[in-house]
Amino acid sequence: MKPLEGKVALVAGATRGAGRGIAIELGEAGATVYVTGRTTRAQRSEYNRPETIEETAELVTSAGGRGIAVQVDHLQPEQVKALIARIEEEQGRLDILVNDVWGGEYLTQWNVPVWKHSLERGFRQLRLAIDTHIITSHYALPLLIRNENGLVVEITDGTVEYNDNHYRLSLFYDLAKSSVIRMAKSLAHELSPYKGTAVALTPGWMRSEIMLEHFGVKEENWRDATAQEPHFVISESTRFVGRAVAALAKDPEVGRWNGHSVSSGQLAQVYGFYDLDGSQPDSWRYIVEVQDAGKPADASGYR
Repeated sequence: MKPLEGKVALVAGATRGAGRGIAIELGEAGATVYVTGRTTRAQRSEYNRPETIEETAELVTSAGGRGIAVQVDHLQPEQVKALIARIEEEQGRLDILVNDVWGGEYLTQWNVPVWKHSLERGFRQLRLAIDTHIITSHYALPLLIRNENGLVVEITDGTVEYNDNHYRLSLFYDLAKSSVIRMAKSLAHELSPYKGTAVALTPGWMRSEIMLEHFGVKEENWRDATAQEPHFVISESTRFVGRAVAALAKDPEVGRWNGHSVSSGQLAQVYGFYDLDGSQPDSWRYIVEVQDAGKPADASGYR
């Protein structure tokens, strides 16, 4: 029996990137995983990218779990409400909620002050990054708390320590990613009476489909991108953060992380999991000690 067999997970925002990697790893551990997003084989979202929720569901099933794709816009409360009603009807339980909806890659204006930043793009980014998570938790948590040991994972960018001490690219991006961390802390308080756990989790420099495309490489030859950006040497696959979520979900003492902000690299050291290449990239320590310190790119001792 696989460690998460019989468990039901919802990965909100699983079309691509971290969400897809997380869904696959939960499936490999035996979970039934509902994967949601806006892009299907019949309809694309504003991203206008080829990845679909059906593909993610198929990858979950191929990995050993059961993937179920449901098209949902998590900004639409009625769609989220219907999703949770479906999960309740079909499964009668929800054990793991991963709030991974983001949608801001093409909205962010890097290092642009607020008085020059597009308000339309900035507020859209905040709605996608924050409102979606709140709406999903509002409808999903009544089902999750019916059983003890429910787990909520809020996916963000940066640890609380890093984000508190660094400007994160724009006021809107900074606010979005820091808000998600604070959200996990608040949810931790609200879930505690039900013996539930909420954690803020950040991947490192992640090799998402968009990032690989940006550098003109694929997962198989990602190291070629270091010719353009030497610090990409510390990057990690989307499956690495997936293994972090799976490790949390399998941990009978996961409550020790309640309200904490952690990274995939930190959890790899605790739980002993590895990335696809057999390494354990510790991206945020590298970013502080090497990249931000202005040192030459060298991942020795960091993966």
